[in-house]
Amino acid sequence: MSVVFSAAAHNQSDIDYLQLAQKAPDILRRQVETYPAYPIPFVTAAETSELWATYEKLIYSCLRIGDDKSAHLCLERLIKRFGASNERVMGLRGLYQEAVAEDDAAFKAIYAEYGRILTDDPTNMPVMKRRIALLQSLGMQSEAIEALVELLQISPTDAEAWTELSALYLAQAMYSQASFCLEEVLLVYPNAWNVHARLGEVHFISSFSPGDANETSIEKALTEAIRRYCRSIELCNGYLRGCYGLKISTDRFLETCYQDNKSIARVVKDNGSSTRLALGVVKKLNNKATEELRNIVDRKAVKDEKFNSYEESEIISTKALLDHGSEAKKT
Repeated sequence: MSVVFSAAAHNQSDIDYLQLAQKAPDILRRQVETYPAYPIPFVTAAETSELWATYEKLIYSCLRIGDDKSAHLCLERLIKRFGASNERVMGLRGLYQEAVAEDDAAFKAIYAEYGRILTDDPTNMPVMKRRIALLQSLGMQSEAIEALVELLQISPTDAEAWTELSALYLAQAMYSQASFCLEEVLLVYPNAWNVHARLGEVHFISSFSPGDANETSIEKALTEAIRRYCRSIELCNGYLRGCYGLKISTDRFLETCYQDNKSIARVVKDNGSSTRLALGVVKKLNNKATEELRNIVDRKAVKDEKFNSYEESEIISTKALLDHGSEAKKT
C-alpha cells in the first residue's frame, strides 16, 4: 500500500527525489552524528538549521525511492538532536513507520498510535496530518474529510490542509465545497497562480456534472473557469496549466453557449449583479491561449532553456490538444 506524501510541502519531481536520495550516503558520512550541548567555537562543527532541513528532505527522498536504511539514519539523527517527543520528529517517525509497514495490521497499529498521541495532545499538527494521510492510504475518504475539518477548526489558515480537503471533496464530486476550500487558500495566498488555475479546473469539471446540467449552470461554471484561468495567466505569464485550461474552457464555452449566432452570451448572474460575457471576447481568449500553447511547444522543440521546466508529458498533452483543435477546424 502506498504512503501519501505531502505534495504541498514537498513538491518535487521523481528526478529531484532520486538525485537528492543518491547524495544521502555521502551527506551522512560527512556530517557528525551528534552535536555537543555547548559547542566550542573553531573546534566543533557548526550546527545550522539548513542541516536539519536537509535531513528532513532526505527522509522523504530516501523513502520515496525505497532507501529505508538511509531514511532511518536521518531520522535517528533528528531524534538525537531534538528528542523523540518533538512534534515534527514524531510526524517524521510516523511517516517512516508507514513507509516500512508491510500489511494492513501494521497500518492499523500505526493509526492506533496516532490516536494515543492525539489523545494526550490534540493539537499535535504533524501527527494530525500523518493520521489524515494514513486514512487516505487506507481508503477511508469520509473519515479523512472529517479529520481535515477538525484540523482546520484548530488551524483555519492552513493552506495545505484546505488544498487537501478540496482534493477530497473534488474526488467525491462535491464541487461547491471543493471550490470553497480553494477560495480559502486564496485568502492566505491571493497571488498563487497555480491555485487560481486549480480553482478554474474545479469549475470546468463541474460544468460536466449531470446533476446540474441546465444551460445556465453550465455557462456560469465555464464563465467562472475562464475568469480563474485568466487570473492565473495574469499572475504568471505563459503559465502552461493556465493556458491549457483557458483553451479547453473557451472551447467548451463556444460549443455549448453559442446560441442563435448572437454576439452576446446569455446574462449570467454573479453575486447579485448581471454580467455579460461577449462571445467575441471568448474567441479572442481562445485564440490567445492557442497562440501561447503553440509558442510553448515550439520553444520546447528547439530546446529553449527558459522552457526546460516543462515535463515531456505536459508537452505531449499540449500537442494533442492543439492537433485536435486543428482537425476540428478542418471539419
